[in-house]
Amino acid sequence: MDATKFSKFFGNVPTFTIPGRTFPVDIFFSKTAIEDYVDGAVKQALQIHLQPSKGDILIFMPGQEDIEVTCDLITERLGEVEGAPPLTVLPIYSQLPSDLQAKIFHRAPDGVRKCVVATNIAETSLTVDGIMYVIDCGYCKLKVYNPKIGMDALQVFPISQANANQRSGRAGRTGPGQCFRLYNESAYKNELLITNVPEIQRTNLANVVLLLKSLGVNNLLEFHFMDPPPQDNILNSMYQLWVLGALDNTGMLTPLGRQMVEFPLDPALSKMLIVSVDMECSAEILTIVSMLSVPTIFYRPKGREEESDSIREKFSVPESDHLTYLHVYQQWKTNNYSSSWCTQHFLHFKALRKVREVRSQLTDIMHQQNLKIVSCGTDWDICRKCICSSYFHQAARLKGIGEYVNMRTGMPCNLHPTSSLYGMGFTPDYIVYHELVMTTKEYMQCVTSVEGEWLAELGPMFYTIKETTKDAQSRRKKALEQQSVMESEMEAAAELLKSRKEKENVTTRIDAKKNRIETPGKFTGKDAPTPRRTPRQFGL
Repeated sequence: MDATKFSKFFGNVPTFTIPGRTFPVDIFFSKTAIEDYVDGAVKQALQIHLQPSKGDILIFMPGQEDIEVTCDLITERLGEVEGAPPLTVLPIYSQLPSDLQAKIFHRAPDGVRKCVVATNIAETSLTVDGIMYVIDCGYCKLKVYNPKIGMDALQVFPISQANANQRSGRAGRTGPGQCFRLYNESAYKNELLITNVPEIQRTNLANVVLLLKSLGVNNLLEFHFMDPPPQDNILNSMYQLWVLGALDNTGMLTPLGRQMVEFPLDPALSKMLIVSVDMECSAEILTIVSMLSVPTIFYRPKGREEESDSIREKFSVPESDHLTYLHVYQQWKTNNYSSSWCTQHFLHFKALRKVREVRSQLTDIMHQQNLKIVSCGTDWDICRKCICSSYFHQAARLKGIGEYVNMRTGMPCNLHPTSSLYGMGFTPDYIVYHELVMTTKEYMQCVTSVEGEWLAELGPMFYTIKETTKDAQSRRKKALEQQSVMESEMEAAAELLKSRKEKENVTTRIDAKKNRIETPGKFTGKDAPTPRRTPRQFGL
């Protein structure tokens, strides 16, 4: 954490530095630039392992694929070396089941070295004892939001100098250690950023904008952020909130927006919950929203991919991934929330338990807001319409076989191979998606098929059904009418703001007069607010 930056922002407040006990770490830079960081890390790990010195190894890699390839290569190359000492290779990343994640903390048997291959989760979140050697590839995966197309790109970026120092510090926790950096010293000094780009500058800010609006901050572009986010991000988030009905045409909070603030969720999910009460399917939508609030619940263990895929297909609801999640939760509930049932069906038990906790929290909030929890039974088409009411701004239509284009931006979108709609044989004409993520392609995550009429009904600001009876002149006339209504609304809002400002100025002047501090003995004569009296005697 950059303490001086925080101190300056809050008016040069004093800071306390709590020293940590770390042992000295020798840092070794690569002499030349390494093109393949996986190969470089494997060679370095084997070089350390074949030396007689003691201590475990920690290798930092950007993502799951790199980690799995690194583990395989180390095992394969170590098998080629005759009489090599034993080495336990342990991967750790967020998608790994918790029992396999816990293996990295177990003590290795005597005479066996441990090699942990991790993402940047091992940088700050957890500490593994016994690490003496750190191999840093110099890369990590970051999620960056593009406001123009509304897409998150999960891409590999070079780490910052702060990250590099944090990684090297992992080697000096229990004794003197060594850190091997797979990049040269000039790259560290000249090419790496000092600290990472703050997350507020690379995420969707719809939640932040909604919160600030509810606190009475009207001019968001002049709000004093510590790290101001790009203007495009704020404007795009305001536009998204207007589309959802949380802001009116003048940018003020609507009653629906005020209700959405109460839920600690993405604004679209909050709206979905509120709308579901009127549509009488709130019990099902509550489960779907809870499932979307945790990382993925499915996992594909290495070597058992086909088996896990076939079991996953049993849960899938062909029209929707959202309804697939609902089906999984209902089956888990039928089986008394069993952990062994989760293991059999390749589901993360911890993730499902978190879903249950989130669901109970949201249920409490709904009771506080006097929102009824009603079930629609088996009529799940109502749930699909309810999902469409919140995600109509992220709709796509069919263009080719399994290929879609966004109906607003024309952005190409692809069904993810893990989606229930993928490889179904029949692909619906219109779909809405939860988010668009760029990995190797532009993939839509969590997709639901919808009817074209629903989009026109629920998102009239974007979609209309072409009517042959209406001519271009009448459509133009209607557009001009709408424009004049919006202009008059803006004028009224400007007048309201002006009168509010004048009122505030008057009240501040009155307050300034009222708050004059009267000091005894300051004035003498007739104007003296407190007459000066000499007490005749003190005490009782």
